[in-house]
Amino acid sequence: MNNDPKCFSLRRVLIPLVLFAISLTPLPGVAEVILGSWNIQNLGWDNDKRYDKVAHVANHFDFLAIQELMNEVALERLEIEVEALSGESWSSMASHALGRSSYREHYAFLWRDSAVEYVDGAAVFFDSGDIFSREPYSARFRSLRSGQVFAVANVHVVYGSSLSDRLPEIEALADYWEWLGEAYHDTPRLLMGDFNLMPHHDAWDALRVLGVIPAITQGATTLSATSGRYVNLYDNIWKFKGRLNVSERGIVKFPVLFGIDHTRALDEVSDHAPVYLALGSAELNLRPFTTISIYSSLPAANDPVYCIDLNTSDFETLQKLPHIGPVRAKLIIDGRPWTSVEQLVRIEGIGGKRLKDIIDSKLLCNED
Repeated sequence: MNNDPKCFSLRRVLIPLVLFAISLTPLPGVAEVILGSWNIQNLGWDNDKRYDKVAHVANHFDFLAIQELMNEVALERLEIEVEALSGESWSSMASHALGRSSYREHYAFLWRDSAVEYVDGAAVFFDSGDIFSREPYSARFRSLRSGQVFAVANVHVVYGSSLSDRLPEIEALADYWEWLGEAYHDTPRLLMGDFNLMPHHDAWDALRVLGVIPAITQGATTLSATSGRYVNLYDNIWKFKGRLNVSERGIVKFPVLFGIDHTRALDEVSDHAPVYLALGSAELNLRPFTTISIYSSLPAANDPVYCIDLNTSDFETLQKLPHIGPVRAKLIIDGRPWTSVEQLVRIEGIGGKRLKDIIDSKLLCNED
């Protein structure tokens, strides 16, 4: 994972994230960016999650707001998977663990470096009224394809024991929206997340009065146990009408990408389907799943290529290393000879944490 920016409250100083932004060929037919939001059920628990399938869904977006991240190691693993799948560099950032009880979650953002960059302002909301069980997490980003700057607030409203438990947080989002306008002045803003409430409920009226509308008004996002059936439009993206050039919006019903029933989808991926907005002329093109996982495709000791040499291994073999896609593989070849693996930090985007991942993979020749 790239430099993992700390999460700060409003009363603390933000240390900007140092970005690695590199020009890569965009996906065919995509001139702008696709923004997604997804509650990836308990990502990071020991629950047999199929990270390759999660990465396949995530790779449909250029930017993804993630709810229910249980630990930051899981975010790093997902980033590695989506880099291996896409052949591109990705970045991510996460909040600290949030929650009032022993059950705590992180919020996270994950983005494609060729399409989006972090700008500033990463912060967990300072909730002086202690209304939110998990205070929203926000930051400002820029589309590298259009220059459009946008602010995203990541929200997971408490489910509680009844509907009444959710309403105070929903109603408080109006004040939070106005705070976002002050924090990210003159920047289009988005509330993205799992709100645990249908968008037509009266509790949204305080936000609607401000001119804020839901992007998704039809369909449902939570998977039932019956294949093909979805219930509850809980996941959404709320925004001002007209501030962003939205070309498309919708729900990605991911089980069809894998040809699996809802029972398997619930076990292996999530109980929520992601929602998305396409900006500019971007279009979401659903792609069928093919198994490609860095954890299942690494060479074994008895394979013909049982270790990777920075000075002699070919272009394709170098890409079996963590965090090494086509661009970095070419930079490794162009930078030969290498006298130590530590010299890889010369390559932009490989810092101490990523270097450690490469060493810890035990794939390099002559590395203990």
